[in-house]
Amino acid sequence: MVDLGIDNAANLKNLAALLNPKDEDSSDDDMPDSGPSAYTPASIGPSAKKNVKQPETPYAKASRDTNDIWHEDEVQELSVFADDTDSRPKPNYDISYKQKVSTEDMFLGMGSKNPSSACCEDMIIRIELPGCSMKDVELDVKENYLDCRCPKYRLLLALPHPVDPKKGNAKWDGNKEVLNVTLTMSREYDFINFQ
Repeated sequence: MVDLGIDNAANLKNLAALLNPKDEDSSDDDMPDSGPSAYTPASIGPSAKKNVKQPETPYAKASRDTNDIWHEDEVQELSVFADDTDSRPKPNYDISYKQKVSTEDMFLGMGSKNPSSACCEDMIIRIELPGCSMKDVELDVKENYLDCRCPKYRLLLALPHPVDPKKGNAKWDGNKEVLNVTLTMSREYDFINFQ
């Protein structure tokens, strides 16, 4: 056994005094500061506002309903949606995503892809156009919106992600009267989308 030189009570007291020095302020170490920076239950919630004029910014909050998620001024509207005179109904449509995966992604789990839409390369828009034929359908795709017109329906759709309008394709299914539009999303290169 190793001899630590602690053979009597005096040595133990000296060791305890060395490890726990007695200072006047040491008893308050466990207590928070009692100055203005201390947090108390009264500091929760909105603080009293002083009459300080905030600099004007484009993001200044206007008076609005507190239940609103955003204000109308915060949403950038596309000028293409200004045409409200068209009374044709909107057809049923569905948006889904497609990604290119390999065996490393599926079976070995070595890839960095996951099933979220952040890892997808293509957006597929399935538009149901009952009573229409392929020759009647007009399709216009821009970076941020899709415009599909036929005599019975009109779909003016703001796309959830920017797309490359030159890399897309459309296929007509005459049996189901459905237009399938596949659009390649244009994304910045990041740690997920290496393309």
